[in-house]
Amino acid sequence: MSRTSEWIDAFAGVKLVVFGDVMLDRYTFGDCNRISPEAPAPVFLAQRVEEMVGGAGNVARNIASLGGQAALIGAIGHDSAGLALVAAADDTPGLTPHLAMTDAARTAVKNRFVAKNQQMLRVDEEDIVELPEITVEALFAHLDTQLEGAAALILSDYAKGVLSRPTIARAAAMARARGIPVIVDPKSRDLARYRGATVITPNAKEAEEATGVDCHSDAGAAEAAGLIAQQTECAVVVITRGPQGMTVRAADGTIHHMPTAAREVFDVSGAGDTVVAALALALACRAPIEIAAELANRAAGIVVGKVGTATVSAAELHRTLHSGGTGADKITDLAGAAKACRDWRATGQRTVFTNGCFDLLHPGHVSLLAFAKAQGDKLIVALNSDASVKRLKGPGRPVQTEHARAVVMAALRDVDLVVVFDEDTPLEAITAIEPDVLVKGADYAGKTVVGADVVTARGGMVVLAPLIDGHSTTASIGRAGRNADA
Repeated sequence: MSRTSEWIDAFAGVKLVVFGDVMLDRYTFGDCNRISPEAPAPVFLAQRVEEMVGGAGNVARNIASLGGQAALIGAIGHDSAGLALVAAADDTPGLTPHLAMTDAARTAVKNRFVAKNQQMLRVDEEDIVELPEITVEALFAHLDTQLEGAAALILSDYAKGVLSRPTIARAAAMARARGIPVIVDPKSRDLARYRGATVITPNAKEAEEATGVDCHSDAGAAEAAGLIAQQTECAVVVITRGPQGMTVRAADGTIHHMPTAAREVFDVSGAGDTVVAALALALACRAPIEIAAELANRAAGIVVGKVGTATVSAAELHRTLHSGGTGADKITDLAGAAKACRDWRATGQRTVFTNGCFDLLHPGHVSLLAFAKAQGDKLIVALNSDASVKRLKGPGRPVQTEHARAVVMAALRDVDLVVVFDEDTPLEAITAIEPDVLVKGADYAGKTVVGADVVTARGGMVVLAPLIDGHSTTASIGRAGRNADA
């Protein structure tokens, strides 16, 4: 496995155990257009609610979305939130919950209220208490069973009470006895409590609080990583530094600084969970720490461009590795586009779909795409394949291959994803992707728009974009031919 991207394929089916603080992430999506007459506060109009497994559960979700198998161990309360959490976990392919129920504390819930894709308010429900012995023993019974066949143990600490100092020591010892590496995502300022782990992944703030060293500079981060290695006796220290990227102290003491892989930061919620999931999967596959950290850094760069505690798929990670900064990471297949639309919808974003041959891009195309993007949050462009264009336009078309057209389209700022379809119409693509908005040119006024019934049946809408006179691919080809003959 010489190429970095090949390690992603090795993730498939790898079992990891995630032990720590689980919680329910509840997102209420709505709108906010006015201030209350009762007080200087915005009025939030709730429209829909999405629930997913959060905390340590988000680490498990990322493992599953990257192709691994995640066994999730944690504690929940005997309450409706606990039942909702179990249901959300059961609905996540690749994630198996092993949760101990307790009367000592409520299930931790993070309630986020989102309007116009911005988080307005977070309301937490939680009880931070020492778990009763019967609950702790139930957790370790699950851990003892699930470590069999596991390639790594992740301790995901959100400081909610599950990972006490004795619990951490006991869990790490159980993993070490089986030769299983332990990766810790810490929360406590006292990093010494994580002794016995193989890898520790504090963020810059946690590293600064633990060492007193400013981690904004590479030199400071390197110094802090060395001190943390001494405090914890961990072989590897990975400090995530937000806009400054990532600093890695390898087992031999060498330091690697990695610039941020994020192109656009939309929401940092859960980015640390993504880092530890990708890092642990790569290390479990015996990837060198530099490669594991690169994959984790790339995965984090993807997830911060999404709303909420989102996940990263293996396909997305492949695409960003192959893009080389050209936008080629936006080119996907139909299954990838459909999944992207579902992910965006789950975080309250509206997906817009338009399609065409887009052979020899001209100002009319640019205007159409800008109009389409303005109708929602994300724009998927479906391109007719070369064979499809030839059937529709004749043997002399297309002028550019489908690959060339896709690369040009993906390089445009307004375009979020590009998918190629081989049929004469985009009906199959529209049916699979289920966009919220379907955009066509105004020349379709009074005509049947293919896929309109599919979109409107789901509550979506069809919008016709104004056209710019004097621009068409056929006319451009004709002018080029006349000039060549002159």
